[in-house]
Amino acid sequence: MSYALCCLSLRGCFGGPSNYGGNLSNRRDQNGVEGNREPILLDTNYMGHEVVIVKNGIRLCGNGGTIATEPINQNKAYWEIKLQQTGVWGVGLGTRNADLNSAPGGSDKDSWVLCNDGTLRHDKKEVGKIAGIPGDTISDGDILGMTYDHEELKFYINNVLVEPAMTGIRGTVYPILFVDEGAILDLCVERLHYSPPSGFDRIMLEQSLL
Repeated sequence: MSYALCCLSLRGCFGGPSNYGGNLSNRRDQNGVEGNREPILLDTNYMGHEVVIVKNGIRLCGNGGTIATEPINQNKAYWEIKLQQTGVWGVGLGTRNADLNSAPGGSDKDSWVLCNDGTLRHDKKEVGKIAGIPGDTISDGDILGMTYDHEELKFYINNVLVEPAMTGIRGTVYPILFVDEGAILDLCVERLHYSPPSGFDRIMLEQSLL
């Protein structure tokens, strides 16, 4: 990534609205978390060498990837990624062993991602492509929703289900995000833009399931 592009990316990274901007109710903290619930954020202990996490732990910039602080513990989970700025990106699921230094992800057996060009990647292979949604139709401000039921990882673009789903996902997996070439992504767990599909709920903390 060039020096000029890097500077533009970082300027956009620290500026602009985050998912949790605006007026919050008295029951929510600055991360949009209700009551005493701990927020699910991007994990600074598992991140690429050239990425930056800002905006109270929900925005990813730079070159590389990171995972969320909480795995998918429940049977049916839904979460979102807001595309703050276009570029090279990947979103999906990964384990803590995933290569977080190689965007847009899917470069090993530990990550399963939808990439900015519409391809689905895993283990250095293209395992599918979103039908009818070329990468250049996904633009700034779009919402990338995901559901996972421990059988299929499905993707939604602005609340519209797109095919195919990803299967064969194994291990303890976390929401995973990758950025490069100016892309900026926000993790949206606590305050969603769309209601989860029927039977699904936002990602829950493990202790909430006990």
